[in-house]
Amino acid sequence: MWNNAMDRDRFVDFLLQAKRSTYAGQGDEATVTPLVPGSKQLEYRDGDYLYRDIYLGMAYFVGQEVVSYRGHPMWSMSYAGGVTPPWGDPFDPRAIYGFLRLALRHGTEAEPYRGPANFSHESWVYTNAGSGSLYAFWGIEAIARDGAQVYECRYAGGVPR
Repeated sequence: MWNNAMDRDRFVDFLLQAKRSTYAGQGDEATVTPLVPGSKQLEYRDGDYLYRDIYLGMAYFVGQEVVSYRGHPMWSMSYAGGVTPPWGDPFDPRAIYGFLRLALRHGTEAEPYRGPANFSHESWVYTNAGSGSLYAFWGIEAIARDGAQVYECRYAGGVPR
């Protein structure tokens, strides 16, 4: 897929910047007119790369991110999850997703799919356990507040062949 380490590094830099410039940085404020009625669609473009994130739902959501290069899909990730039943009570989903966006802004070059392995702020704790590489990966992220899990998301993706 990538001809050399420099191409791979360029892709990873683009992916991290795209995530930080869309949901992680702006939430739903980054929404463009969606291709799928009733969905949210976030996009980021830089040169020949286009990042598109389409998702449905709020308390529980499903979505897919696709990165295209010169109009050809080259990488994708599907995800599903949300606020842990009983649907955030006593925590406000907006607060949970606000902390999630903060954690996602700390994604790493080693595993740019979601957030870092561990991140905490005040009484919030984000964890991410992933496996694989850019070519094929999967994982699960969770958020706890004051020791109680309030969010969980599973994800998987890689390079379509």
